[in-house]
Amino acid sequence: MIVRDLGDSWQVVLQINHADLSGDFARAWAEPAGRHDAVTLAAARHDDGWAVWERSPLVDETGKPINFFDVSVLSHLAFYRACIAAVTEEDAYAGLLISMHGAGIYKQRYGLDPALPLLTEANAHKATVDEFVADQESGYEARIAATGAEEEERWRDYGLLQLYDRLSLYFAMKDVEAGEAAELQGYSLEPLAPWRIRMDPFPFAESPARFTMIRRLVPKQGRPDVLAVEPERAELFIEA
Repeated sequence: MIVRDLGDSWQVVLQINHADLSGDFARAWAEPAGRHDAVTLAAARHDDGWAVWERSPLVDETGKPINFFDVSVLSHLAFYRACIAAVTEEDAYAGLLISMHGAGIYKQRYGLDPALPLLTEANAHKATVDEFVADQESGYEARIAATGAEEEERWRDYGLLQLYDRLSLYFAMKDVEAGEAAELQGYSLEPLAPWRIRMDPFPFAESPARFTMIRRLVPKQGRPDVLAVEPERAELFIEA
């Protein structure tokens, strides 16, 4: 879950809904990658592993829903392995990109996001995290051979996956209504109005590009059942 404090409530965006938005960004891109279908699949399913954890999302002792940075690292590694395996069966190239994404979470997205913090428990389980990263990286050669991917191609498409992911996180994590600007991989994001931003350079086929983010506004009362809260649709606009 991606959790943001709204004062009298928590805004909660489930990881699977965040990934759906990432996939929508990929589909709307004006200049799609050479393996556009695989990159779009990776964007839409890169967080599939969270679906198991989010069947019964946790809250802490204060009643705050557990943010994704604070989930158990051991659980995170387990369900990421499952996600990588499942997507690879459907599309080997998408599986390669998600394998890179899973390892990159613990390596600042291979330099694309130097400020990316580690999960809270990562240092406490460093040996296990390092084993996971090494296991994924040791498999890249075979995955590349199986897909015929070129080095430049896979790193370009990995960068696109990170951009779609980070743009979706921007809407889920930032107070867009209050005007929090951002820079993502050479793109500037400038809030214009609630849920409306300008993106430069503009990457989508139509302006404004329209998207929907599914969120829940969870009251700060007791120990809430997050999934019992009716989801709502935030309509997003990105313009040139």
